[in-house]
Formats: sequence, structure tokens, C-alpha cells
Amino acid sequence: MLEVENLHAYYGKSHVLHGVNFSVGEGEIVSLLGRNGSGRTTTAKAIMGLVQATGVVRWRGASLLGQAPHDIAHLGLGYVPENRDVFPRLTVHQNLMLGQKRLGTPARWTFDDMYVLFPRLRERQHLPAGVLSGGEQQMLTLCRTLMGEPALILIDEPTEGLAPQVVEQVAGFLQTLQKQGMSILLIEQKLTIALHISDRVLVMGHGEVVFNGSPADFAQHPDVRQEWLEV
Repeated sequence: MLEVENLHAYYGKSHVLHGVNFSVGEGEIVSLLGRNGSGRTTTAKAIMGLVQATGVVRWRGASLLGQAPHDIAHLGLGYVPENRDVFPRLTVHQNLMLGQKRLGTPARWTFDDMYVLFPRLRERQHLPAGVLSGGEQQMLTLCRTLMGEPALILIDEPTEGLAPQVVEQVAGFLQTLQKQGMSILLIEQKLTIALHISDRVLVMGHGEVVFNGSPADFAQHPDVRQEWLEV
């Protein structure tokens, strides 16, 4: 589905990505691991057209580089940023409405689907999103992205700052999406969660992918963990 080849990205004169290569297949969860500053978030932003980039990014055979972020989203890619970006003065339900791809067309995901996945959102649907806890805002952002009918979602640090119980809930949510055919590129710091739910693991360092393999393969390379992940 998603193919990334020789991807370079820049912030002004700062060269951040140095030839990133990987792919995400149909219905696959791929975790992108690495220390802060390794280039993981920049990789997601480059795919979504949010930073200057060169190389090849193909989605179902079509080139994405050079396209506007909203056009990329309409092709079927959803992006959940690290800072969540809820609209604090709008209600939970209104935030979900803003995620809808197109009004008046048959939708794969409905408001009821979101409220079944996260009953807490149903309880708080008429409250301003700004009063939600961090975990509830993360749930809302994930659900708002789903309302746009993506086939692949890029999720940046969805469990950061969340209580262990909420972390498990988010992990279960991602597994539920995978069972329904969703592909996921997950940027994550919590190694236990990433290894538990992922089909493949990518490790980034200094703007490059330094490891690409299954969780079982990763377990056989403690040197990778020590050199590129441990502080």
C-alpha cells in the first residue's frame, strides 16, 4: 500500500531524513521506533506533505510527494499528530463531525461506531473537548481521524502521558482497527506495546532506518535496542 524510498526531508537548511526506506502492507501494523530526534515524526510529516521532502512516496501506486496535505488525506491516509489538536471549544460530537470526509455519502465509520469503541466519548459527547482528560482527547483524535474514512493511519505517540489502563485501551483499539482491515504506521516510545501489537518493527537513528524486521527478529538483536533505543 505505502512505499517509501530514498526519502529525504528538510526543515529549511536542516537535513533531517537521509534516505528512509520502508513499506506498509495491507492490514499491517508497522511500528516506528527510535529516540527523540531520530526522525520518526518528520517521516510521518513528509508522507503527509507537511515538510519539504524529496525521494519517492507511493500510495497504492500513486505518487504523494508534492501533493497538498488535504489531497493526501482524501486519498485515504489519516494522520494523528502527537499534540492531538482537538478543537477545545467545540463539543466532542462537533469534533467528530469535522472529521467526516464527505457529508451525504455512505460512511464506513459512524458516530455510533465511535461511541461503541469508546463509550466514554458517548458519555461526554455534548461537552467541550477542552475539558476532556489527556486520554479522552487521544481517543477523540483517533476517532475523528477514522471519520475521514482512511485506509491507513499514521499515529504519532498515541500513548504518551497516558495512564497504563488507557494505554492498554488504545493498544486494543489499534488491534481492533487492524482486524477490520486498517493499516497502521505507529510511532511509539513504549517498546512493550509496540512489540505486542506490531507485525513489523522499524528502528530509526540519525534520520535513517537502521533496523527492519519482525518483533521476533528484533528480540534476536539486543545490540540494536542498546545502541538505538536505550538511553
